[in-house]
Amino acid sequence: MSDSPSLPPATRIGAVTLAVADLGRSLEFYQQALGFRLHRRADGTAALGAGGPDLLRLVEQPGARPARGVTGLYHFAVLVPTRRDLARSLRRLAELRTPLQGMSDHAVSEAIYLADPDGNGIEIYRDRPRAEWPRAGPEVRMTVEPLDLDGLLGELAGDEEPWSGLRPATTIGHMHLHVADIAAARQFYVGVLGFELMQRFGAQAEFVAAGGYHHHIAYNIWAGRGAPPPAPDMAGLRSFEVLLPDQAALEAALSRVRAAGLPVEQAAGGTLVRDPSQNAVVLTV
Repeated sequence: MSDSPSLPPATRIGAVTLAVADLGRSLEFYQQALGFRLHRRADGTAALGAGGPDLLRLVEQPGARPARGVTGLYHFAVLVPTRRDLARSLRRLAELRTPLQGMSDHAVSEAIYLADPDGNGIEIYRDRPRAEWPRAGPEVRMTVEPLDLDGLLGELAGDEEPWSGLRPATTIGHMHLHVADIAAARQFYVGVLGFELMQRFGAQAEFVAAGGYHHHIAYNIWAGRGAPPPAPDMAGLRSFEVLLPDQAALEAALSRVRAAGLPVEQAAGGTLVRDPSQNAVVLTV
């Protein structure tokens, strides 16, 4: 894909904004179970993180119902710095008897899956060193294997440190989206924004990234080919940020968006553009 646009290697995912039905309930979950810190709260909104930049922003929409059978969020992924941090998160979830949806070894990473009280999907994961990632030519080869629970929990041997939440180095590692059409999503994320295609899962899902990462964004049609956007009264994804390293990179991306004839909107802190499935991406630095 040498003729495709390319994003700078330092591109990454920024804050994720979700609509939730009950802000107090969601804040209790994200702080107590996952270890986020509350940065600020006002007028039915809240911002959370790990002590540095905002990682998650919540907007209260009373009575919002879970999103089902629509485009939008599959999960957002919280990247913790080390394997021990992942083990500590798993121990915390077990102590609180928080329901899990799965645990997997993806060869490039180890991951735990769950949902928040509104059904918004969450992954908590740690990366293996890049030198250990299996590859087939230019593609990484992510797998779905059982998580080595004994090995993971073995990281906690001798760890008497009380739970203190997410480490400051925690980030949003990637976004995984429901879309209506794979080819249309690829044209947007690869052809327009400039991510690189890293892996295909048949005709059902694709993984794209900047700088050779295994994926910054994934998109799938598991909610149904041609799935509609969420209804206004549904909880779920409102937007997520793609952080460019400098103003020149931002302007280059925006010029491709405008050349593609895509409408843009000014958003807090950046410029919002929607993918063909109406998932909102805020381009910013």
